[in-house]
Amino acid sequence: MDNVQQEKIREIRKEFFAFRNGIVADKLRQAGDPHSMIMGCLLVDIMGITARFREAIGDAQQLAAIASELWSDTKSRECRLAAPMLYPSQLMTMELALQWCQTVETVEVADNLCHKLLRNMDSSDKLFRALISNDAPLIKYTGYRLLLNLLLLKKVQPSASLRTIVETEASTATPPLSPLLNDLLDDL
Repeated sequence: MDNVQQEKIREIRKEFFAFRNGIVADKLRQAGDPHSMIMGCLLVDIMGITARFREAIGDAQQLAAIASELWSDTKSRECRLAAPMLYPSQLMTMELALQWCQTVETVEVADNLCHKLLRNMDSSDKLFRALISNDAPLIKYTGYRLLLNLLLLKKVQPSASLRTIVETEASTATPPLSPLLNDLLDDL
């Protein structure tokens, strides 16, 4: 990573610090958020920060490098939420998406990853199928969350076979997957 990219990451982190919210951070910690560094930034603030940096940087390769570096900081909630907002969807490969999904540590991170990045990938329909076949609970959750996004965007059409898959999964699902599957059944 070059000096310019490292400087941009420092600037992004300073922005997180400027938007920190101790009340939100405390609530997240009390709720069991596993990140050791929680600034308590609201999602809308993270979106504003990343939008400014996307515009200022512009170059897709640089954005991808910065986003990858932020994603690798598994201790920071805000870095994990910002990375999918910065990573250009046209550069996200199936292999990298699977790697990112394997390191998802919270429902919040999974939801954001699906909504801000994965649903915009060309291979998102193949990705959700790979994820829902995984036995790891958060990976499976991420796959079904991606499916819900794709259904809402009409990138995947409801079908009897999808409904059967979701119904079968719902019969044994526990939170946080069970409410998501119920939402999916409503859309199927």
